[in-house]
Amino acid sequence: MMQAEDARYLKRKVKGGSIDVHPTEKALVVNYELEATILGEMGDPMLGERKECQKIIRVKGLHEDSDLSTLAKEIIEKCKLIHPSKLPEVEQLLYYLRNRKETAPAIVSGKTKLSDKPGDPAFGDGTEVDEVANINDVDEYLEMLYEELPEKVKGCALILQLARNPDNLEELFQNETVVSALVRLLREEWKRSTDLATNIIYIFFCFSSFSSFHAVILHFKMGTLCMTIIQHELKKHELWQDELNKKKKAADADKNNTKLKDDYEKSLKKYEGLVRKQEQLLRVAYYLLLNLAEDLSVELKMRNKGIVRMLVNTLDRNNFELLILVVSFLKKLSIFFENKKEMVDLNIVEKLTKLVPCEHEDLLNITIRLLLNLSFDPDIRSKVIKFGLLPKLVNLLTNENHRHLVLSILYHISMDDKAKSMFTYTDCIPIAMKMLLESSEKPLIQLLALCINLAANKRAAQLICEGPGLKLLMKRAFKFKDPFVMKMIRNLSQHTGPSKNLFIDYISDLCSHILKWENEDFSLECLGILGNLTIPDLDYELILKEYNLIPWIKNKLQPGAAEDDVVLEVVILVGTVCSDDACAKLLADSNIIHLLIELLNAKQEDDEVVCQIVYVFYQMIFHEATREIIIKETQAPAYLIDLMHDKNAEIRSVCDNTLDMIGEFDEEWAKKIQLEKFRWHNSQWLEMVESRQVDEFADSAYMYPDEPGFDPYLQDADILDRPDLFYEGYENNGHLTPEYIDDAGTYGDFYLQQPYGYETDDPYVRPEGHLGFAPDGHPPDVFGRGLDPYGSDYGQYLNADPEKNPMYRDYGYR
Repeated sequence: MMQAEDARYLKRKVKGGSIDVHPTEKALVVNYELEATILGEMGDPMLGERKECQKIIRVKGLHEDSDLSTLAKEIIEKCKLIHPSKLPEVEQLLYYLRNRKETAPAIVSGKTKLSDKPGDPAFGDGTEVDEVANINDVDEYLEMLYEELPEKVKGCALILQLARNPDNLEELFQNETVVSALVRLLREEWKRSTDLATNIIYIFFCFSSFSSFHAVILHFKMGTLCMTIIQHELKKHELWQDELNKKKKAADADKNNTKLKDDYEKSLKKYEGLVRKQEQLLRVAYYLLLNLAEDLSVELKMRNKGIVRMLVNTLDRNNFELLILVVSFLKKLSIFFENKKEMVDLNIVEKLTKLVPCEHEDLLNITIRLLLNLSFDPDIRSKVIKFGLLPKLVNLLTNENHRHLVLSILYHISMDDKAKSMFTYTDCIPIAMKMLLESSEKPLIQLLALCINLAANKRAAQLICEGPGLKLLMKRAFKFKDPFVMKMIRNLSQHTGPSKNLFIDYISDLCSHILKWENEDFSLECLGILGNLTIPDLDYELILKEYNLIPWIKNKLQPGAAEDDVVLEVVILVGTVCSDDACAKLLADSNIIHLLIELLNAKQEDDEVVCQIVYVFYQMIFHEATREIIIKETQAPAYLIDLMHDKNAEIRSVCDNTLDMIGEFDEEWAKKIQLEKFRWHNSQWLEMVESRQVDEFADSAYMYPDEPGFDPYLQDADILDRPDLFYEGYENNGHLTPEYIDDAGTYGDFYLQQPYGYETDDPYVRPEGHLGFAPDGHPPDVFGRGLDPYGSDYGQYLNADPEKNPMYRDYGYR
């Protein structure tokens, strides 16, 4: 085995290869072969290795007026890998690059493959060196890290070349000295040089591409250091912008001052160069953090240190590559509620408006994905409309690359009732209808969901039904037996107006599918449409007879005969057809009411079914032919009384209206309804009175066990026939005395005239001599009270006249 001390010399040999153009950029790719040979003490080759390498020469300034011959000579002079004999070939490649069309992505209608992940950061100005790095020279590069700043930048750039090759990562990682030196250098020198910081972070980004290296990266706290650097750079950018804006304002204020104008242009050029370098640094730093955020615990630490705010602030940049990375990071963070809330507070929706649409397809796609994650929040959906994103999203429906995502966002927006009407001010409805009618047998589920939601809006429904819209939808629905399209049509049928009459032409098809009941979901929607056809001029009796629907309805109303949703729609249909007098009589004669009462017993917990059954009773009360059947022959009123105080407000409302109708036509039920309402409104008072009577009854039963006619219990008598409960203690020979309370609301003069300290066993018992009634032969006074039946002297005493009654004066009253 060769020993290390045996190797005395290292011989390198570079052999030039072919030259080609870069597939996407304006650049030449130079292929070459590097041969490294280790020579022994005597100069004999001991170990050799060959490696295929590439060098990229960018020619960004290439344009139509470029002198290709001069440019080719300049490239050959600066790049020693190209032999001068290849000058014509270089010129030809430059000519091809100049005439080649730009490959920058643009918005197209065709579908292209989009990247789900940001591309690797490209080489920056400080990362390119002419020298080709070799893994065997790592120690030399390490020594360069201890030299002056330019040597440090170069040494980091050479190590970066090695790190970009995954085959070298393990060997570099094993060299603890190099890794520690890079971390120390970054901590101490990152403020001095953007290129130095970019190169070192880029090296650790290469390590972060593999999860096995994450532990060591976190050990050196590279994530925290990167966030510190990012925060510092963002503050620097704000200062640059403020300074540039001041110079721009000064130049604009004095346009004749050429010095101010030149100063601004010079500052602008410098600013653009600084921003370009800074954005390269931000990109590699964010990418390193994104890779480390693979661990949710690490992501949480980043969130606590303000990564969301940093990312949102970076959205103001114009660098497509940086924006793709930032939006991708935000998309990853947006799945958590806390992060989403912070994004909303930072007004992220407004910042994203400039990216929708944009020329870069990958950036547009990832932005739409972020909006989709955010659109689950109703507040964010309202902001999407507020900042004018809705029409922009609708226009993207024509782009196949984003159609699926855009439909999902539009579906989320359409869930809000207030937002549905906003779609009518865009081209969404015609585009969606065209997509639906031209699609295959199974359209996109997002498209169907969007159309179903839009059909629930009256104005949108009118636009859908315009022209042959409803006819085409019906044709498609019946052709493919599509329950989703039929659900959309069902939503269209619920709106009042001219569009409802369009459904009359399809009653025959609807009834036939209901009776066949082959596809349950489809037939259920047909049944729902038929139940929505509340058209005054429609002959429901003819429909029931022609299609023999009554036996089918009775069968479905049998308890347990059908699913709950089917039963509900059948009850709704019964309520719809009952608006017709003849039809209501037909259903009543068919024993439908009794079936509904049985169903009411069976479905007491289902509020929807109960409410619709009560509505059927309400409809039948209106018709004289069925009113008597409801009131006299069924127990429907009793059930309605039980439901009068249901917890569901809609059920209570329909019950009250129905019972009011019943009370108008039947005195007996009117009294029962009145009693129940009284019991309900005074339940607390009645409970107190009843408990008091029970106590009194216990004492009386002990004292008078054989007393006949003693009936203390409220439930055994009509509460409205128990006036003693209202005026307990104010009675005389069976007469009540409500008149005893005078117009001022007081209890007459008697209590006002009693001396202080007046006591009685019961303060509410009135004296028998002042009942407030006019005795026979004594007309009432001006207040409606009886005159004194015992003469004026007694009245003077009661009126406390001290002049006429000395005894009263002696008590000290004056």
